[in-house]
Amino acid sequence: MKTAVTIKEVRAQVGEWRKEGLTVGLVPTMGYLHEGHASLVDRAVSMCDRVVASVFVNPTQFGPGEDLETYPRDFARDCALLEEHGCDLVFHPEVSEMYEADAATYVEILSDMPKQLCGKTRPIHFRGVCTVVSKLFNIVQPDKAFFGQKDAQQLAIIRRMVRDLSYGIEIVGCPIIREEDGLAKSSRNTYLNEEERQAALVLSKAVFLGEKMAEEGEQDAGKIVSAMKALIEAEPLARIDYVSAVDAVTMEPVARMEGSVLVAMAVYIGKTRLIDNFIR
Repeated sequence: MKTAVTIKEVRAQVGEWRKEGLTVGLVPTMGYLHEGHASLVDRAVSMCDRVVASVFVNPTQFGPGEDLETYPRDFARDCALLEEHGCDLVFHPEVSEMYEADAATYVEILSDMPKQLCGKTRPIHFRGVCTVVSKLFNIVQPDKAFFGQKDAQQLAIIRRMVRDLSYGIEIVGCPIIREEDGLAKSSRNTYLNEEERQAALVLSKAVFLGEKMAEEGEQDAGKIVSAMKALIEAEPLARIDYVSAVDAVTMEPVARMEGSVLVAMAVYIGKTRLIDNFIR
């Protein structure tokens, strides 16, 4: 596996692969990788001739008071995981490589999509996500890009950006990977102490409850959301940011479990904000 720290290096390597007629997959990450990220790399390796992973903690998607400075980082560990799973090139740029000091251009979706769910309390988040992903697409020019379903709103927004900006890139969504006890894998799980780690199981328990209600025929989205909220609120260490049912494509709120519906949540366990979801 090769490592690149400059845009020029990435473009040169991808250019060589293109001359050989090889397909290229991209797995964008912010590092501190876990089995969820590994599953994205595995999927990319299975579908593409060469795989590029980015490891970049993107400052433009963090708002004031969020965890940019404390976000976990361990590049050596990340490289070991990526190489083990067959990644061919890791792109690990400095912030100055990705953003000029006077950068003034952003990519932003102006519909209500980024204003729902996580966007209600993180108003600049998806502008930063779209900007950095757009830059990575321009740098790598992949055939396919791989994203996890745990960040369901992000995945939907990136699909819309790719459609609207006519990127010729296939976006591949990959399933949520969970710990044995159900907790969705997340780089932020490392923030949790032992008591908080146990309390965090309330998220997946709520997801499984909502899924069960939907599978058993409950069509009232409000009843499902209310039951999930009640379960979460019974956990003393949990504080709900949101639990919502929305159209899985547009992110608009829905009242009925009809069509493709995303039921998503963000919950603080102590000071740590965690997300989880399911789609019906």
